[in-house]
Amino acid sequence: MDYSDYIVFADESGDHGLTSIDPEFPVFALVFCVFEKNRYLEEIEPAFRPLKFKYFGHDAAILHEREIRKQQPPFAFLRESEAVREAFMADIDAIMRDVPFHAYCAVIDKLKHKARYSDPWNPYEIAMQFCMEKLSNRLVADGQRGRLTHVLFEARGREEDRQLELEFRRVAANGKRWGWRAVDFSRAPLEPLFVPKAANLAGHQLSDLIARPLALRALRPGQSNRAAEAVANRIWDFKVFP
Repeated sequence: MDYSDYIVFADESGDHGLTSIDPEFPVFALVFCVFEKNRYLEEIEPAFRPLKFKYFGHDAAILHEREIRKQQPPFAFLRESEAVREAFMADIDAIMRDVPFHAYCAVIDKLKHKARYSDPWNPYEIAMQFCMEKLSNRLVADGQRGRLTHVLFEARGREEDRQLELEFRRVAANGKRWGWRAVDFSRAPLEPLFVPKAANLAGHQLSDLIARPLALRALRPGQSNRAAEAVANRIWDFKVFP
């Protein structure tokens, strides 16, 4: 098999269910972060290690947006002082501003989606189709035709992963159309891969750090959003649906 020059990490923010919608966060966001493999090896993975040694004394810590935001272990040290919190966030901002990647993001407004359609599609399926379309077109444009690209998802559980993989493969086999211009995914084949959080991959941590901020960018565009601003020029496509 001929592999592509890129590796992709996917992460989401929010619940994709439509039964019980949180009025404070009624959106679902999916982000695909795309890295050139050579630069990922040389720049992305190494970028996180100095920060981890600085604040934890080791590089086994996993950066997780929710735990950082809520200052939960192992980020309880952020409660020590405003100076510590600001220094830590500034260091993370620097990484996100400096490391080379680009991303595609889809945000589904679940309240509007449910109100508009009598039988609404699953928000995850819509978001994934959009991100896969943008990724596929870019891979072809970048000379990756006929070369396999892996898309890494964080493993959630056997049944959830199975359902997600089934939907991903259906899209990749040109089996779904949501009314947008048809994309032939066979030009640049995509393969899903489910990896446990404990693998401590820099790509997953970066995508996790930006997924919620990008969701908030769509939900509250006028609100200050430090993380979204840090990566604004790397978001090559940003879809809000409907």
